[in-house]
Amino acid sequence: MSVPPLSSETLHASCVAIGGRAVLLHGRSGSGKSDLALRLIDRGAKLVSDDYTVVRRAGDGLVASAPPNISGRIEVRGIGIVPMEAIENAPVALMALLDELVERMPDDQPATRPVAGLRVPVIALAALEASAPIKLELALARFGLPARS
Repeated sequence: MSVPPLSSETLHASCVAIGGRAVLLHGRSGSGKSDLALRLIDRGAKLVSDDYTVVRRAGDGLVASAPPNISGRIEVRGIGIVPMEAIENAPVALMALLDELVERMPDDQPATRPVAGLRVPVIALAALEASAPIKLELALARFGLPARS
């Protein structure tokens, strides 16, 4: 007997929306999730959630949101928990794995990973590199799921 896929899942991931599409920043504590989120926000992204993100199926796609107890806040290492404007829901387009080895020349088609029963494109990214925000924006443009209408 097969187990039905999850309709929602909570991930150890921060999440920002770039151009209305959510990018999940997945990694262990200290991997640079919040740091990368802050740098992306400085470039115009919007905070969805910091450290933990609820991802749920909505039709044929996924939507990311913050758990209610951490909504509108981000942890800034060395400063503490800081209130920040956040959006409530964003369609998931890409996941960046911050704990994985980054290949110099990866395949033209990214791997995918199941989240709440649907496949999401994933890339490996070194979050603390100075170029990480730009690399993530390029990956979203190249590999991210299109915006749903």
